[in-house]
Amino acid sequence: MFKISLILSMFIAAVPGLSQAEEIKPAYNFSLTNLAGNTVQLSDYRGQWVVVNYWATWCAPCIKEIPELSELHTERDDITVLGLDYEDIERARLDEFLSKLEVSYPILLLDVYAMPEGMEIPRALPTTYIVNPEGMRVRTFIGPVTRAEVEKAVDTATGK
Repeated sequence: MFKISLILSMFIAAVPGLSQAEEIKPAYNFSLTNLAGNTVQLSDYRGQWVVVNYWATWCAPCIKEIPELSELHTERDDITVLGLDYEDIERARLDEFLSKLEVSYPILLLDVYAMPEGMEIPRALPTTYIVNPEGMRVRTFIGPVTRAEVEKAVDTATGK
């Protein structure tokens, strides 16, 4: 039985967009710096849905998500996307990389060697958390996520 559970867990973690049933729990109220050097906290977005997306420039599935997440951020007034850059990269290289893309949402910088205490380290990239307006993490996607999957999670939770 243990072997079947282990195989099922590995399958769930490996399949893009598939997530395990999880308990609704408070999201960690991180405090990170954006590209302009300003401090941003998750609690700044209380009252709206927040998509917290861990990504990196070397991660092909992460890059593939950016256009849809940008559209979602721009077109849905009730949803904010925050991109957490999870990698060891020189700032000039990150800026050069981002100059080639149209990213409409805030990019926040993470120090992978000094993660904020209490903040979860993603098991894989990309990893996306859906946080409700009350600041509760209601859904986790390990692997690539689409705009449709995020909208379905939000709309289902709001009864739309």
